[in-house]
Amino acid sequence: MNQTFSSDLLNKAVEEFAKLPGIGHKTAMRLVLHLLKLDENAVDQFANSLTNLRHNVHYCNRCHNISDTPLCPICANPNRDETTICVVENYQDVLAIEATTQFHGTYHVLGGLISPLENVSPSDLQIASLLQRIQQEPIKEILLALSSTLEGDTTNFFIYRKLKDIPGLTITTLSRGISINDELQYIDEVTLGRAIISRVPFQTNP
Repeated sequence: MNQTFSSDLLNKAVEEFAKLPGIGHKTAMRLVLHLLKLDENAVDQFANSLTNLRHNVHYCNRCHNISDTPLCPICANPNRDETTICVVENYQDVLAIEATTQFHGTYHVLGGLISPLENVSPSDLQIASLLQRIQQEPIKEILLALSSTLEGDTTNFFIYRKLKDIPGLTITTLSRGISINDELQYIDEVTLGRAIISRVPFQTNP
């Protein structure tokens, strides 16, 4: 974008904000000008929170959820059903499912979906660690809660093939009240909650 700013510092701040997803230059400019109006302490607090986030946030050693500690609060909660794992794409999906209050097991965050067009292969995801958990923990059910997109279905099927012959393991998926191409994090809580309660055995030919 060719635009002359009266300040190189302002220009640099706008360019950095504009790198964020969904933020154009006009929105970036509004955000930067808003920060300039704030008290210096408030801006320092904002900047420090971002620095602390980047340097100090962790991923759960067990489920790969975002966490401040080696084990996330969900994995560390003794009241969760440790025989059931809900497999999701990302942290936003954990938040969406937790908001329904209908799932009481643990999670496994893949960190993405298989997508050959974007050069994302199974080895780029946390699938190997999922298999390891199933070997080491008393898992009875795997709930595949991935978005009903081409990438989500591809990932579901890949995981299913890896798990289908494990004795005593039930593989389920969300009921089909969810429309095709819906991303999990954007589904309303009631619909998602019902899909969890009414989950069905995974089928390779739905």
